[in-house]
Parts: sequence; structure tokens; C-alpha cells
Amino acid sequence: MKEIERKFLVDHNSDWRAEAVESKQISQGYIPTLPGATVRVRVKGEAGFLTIKGPTKGISRSEFEYSIPAEDAREMLETLCQGRAIHKIRHVIHHGGHEWTVDEFLGDHDGLLLAEIELGSEDEAFDLPKWATREVSHDSRYFNSNLIGAETPPTV
Repeated sequence: MKEIERKFLVDHNSDWRAEAVESKQISQGYIPTLPGATVRVRVKGEAGFLTIKGPTKGISRSEFEYSIPAEDAREMLETLCQGRAIHKIRHVIHHGGHEWTVDEFLGDHDGLLLAEIELGSEDEAFDLPKWATREVSHDSRYFNSNLIGAETPPTV
């Protein structure tokens, strides 16, 4: 499967929360791998997931995601990810016929708001919400796998 996504910073002064139809707490960490690939462990609500992603080419990359028991995911976060995790609340918003997610980061990255849209093709048209600002799809500082090692969020 191929993941095609675009990322945008979110205007803190906008009323994007009023559009959210669902919100879930997420904790995720990364198991060390070869450069370019990532193995992510995630607990989303009461569900666990293991996701393997290939190197990013433009805004696309291969992605394989599998459900695993939440207890296994929590143990992997603590042991295999060495306790280093990102904590965030993921808000789902329907806008312009697409599903957007806004990640509201907590802890070390408190204050960082990132919006993502997954597309069917790299040239698929979409309506940019008024609360989505600067595109950061190609800025590796905003990759979740890089935020793990960052002590402070990138400048917004």
C-alpha cells in the first residue's frame, strides 16, 4: 500500500476544533531501523498498531499497518522504543470531501498543531481549510519519527 500525505501547520487562533467529529489520545514510538524506513508502535485509544513505512519519495511512501493487542503495543513502547514516545490528541475533521486529521501535540511538543490529509494520488486536488497555514510536507523536522529525538518543537 502507498501512503500519500500532505502536512500543514495549523493556525492557533482559528476555530478548527469546532469542526472536529472525533478525537482520540495517541501515544507512539519508533523501533530503530535502517535509514529511510520506520517501524512505528502506536496506542490509539484502546487499540494497538504496528506500522512499517518505507523511504519517502516526494509526498509518497509505502506503508503497511497491522492491528496488535494494545498491551503488546504498550510494552513495545516501553521496551523496544526505550520509553521515548510522542503523545498527542488526534482530531478528525471532514472538509471539502476529504478527511483531515489535526494532531495536537502534548508534552515536549506542547503547542505544535499539524494537519494532515491523505490523498489517492500526488496530484489529487483538495480544498485547503482556512485554518491550515504553511505546508511542511517536505520539512523533515515535522516527521513524527524526527520529533521523537527533538527536545523542543520546530519553530512554527
